[in-house]
Amino acid sequence: MDTFLSKFTPLDRILFADDFDRGMCGWSELIGNYEGSLDTILPPFRDHRPPMLSSATMWDTGTAGALSGTYSLKLATRARAGHMAVAIKRATWRARGLIQMECYFALKPEPSALALGDRDVGGFGVLFDLQDDEQRAMPHLRYCNVADGAPRYQWQYRDELPERHVVGASGEIRSFYHLDPRGWKDIPNAGQRLCYNELPTKINWHYLRFTCDLHTMGYAELQCNDRVFTLSDLAPIRAPNDADLWCMLNTAFFVETATDRRAFLYVDSVVLSLEA
Repeated sequence: MDTFLSKFTPLDRILFADDFDRGMCGWSELIGNYEGSLDTILPPFRDHRPPMLSSATMWDTGTAGALSGTYSLKLATRARAGHMAVAIKRATWRARGLIQMECYFALKPEPSALALGDRDVGGFGVLFDLQDDEQRAMPHLRYCNVADGAPRYQWQYRDELPERHVVGASGEIRSFYHLDPRGWKDIPNAGQRLCYNELPTKINWHYLRFTCDLHTMGYAELQCNDRVFTLSDLAPIRAPNDADLWCMLNTAFFVETATDRRAFLYVDSVVLSLEA
């Protein structure tokens, strides 16, 4: 038995299976488009924090490691309410069909205070950025943990195309900020409580599966732990296709903090698979 893949339920063809004990595996910071000068990057993109490898060392419990092995991919915000860290992996697809991302994740605030901290993390999410011959589509999912200081425990999506800006002088480069905290909509009947252990230094790993359909360039299904949500009635962000992005299949994770305390998202192993 392949003990790595036995934790997952992949589709017919595996595009990548990332074990972060082997390194970053192609995950990097999401930055905005620019031309001629870095000053042309849209302001919301300028301070995204990049991912790093982490052994989850805590001041009181020592080194926890990952679900399997030593290292996970860690996203850490700044200690500023509303700040966000984003990691992206860029690939392409070769046949239409279902695409599926599976991972194990843990969500915690920085253990910088002797307090529970369960309301310090605003939320986290995952998205696909896709393109075919006719359109660009961006299915986004977000778990809203806290909003305006109150617990929400709600899965959300977004479907509205933000304003697109021309970047630079040539007119060939465009950019739009698709992670604005405004514009998220609740997925009907998709409230869910996650496991938050009694201290910010205690990590519990959760299973996440997000499936989309390249035939429709839209949502299909979400599973988190024991809950499965059908998403096929939801519409993603849709935009006219962009030059040079043919068959794009990008996957990204993000985390945001609700207070002036850093929020951490740990991702242990990611499998992206395709329907044959």
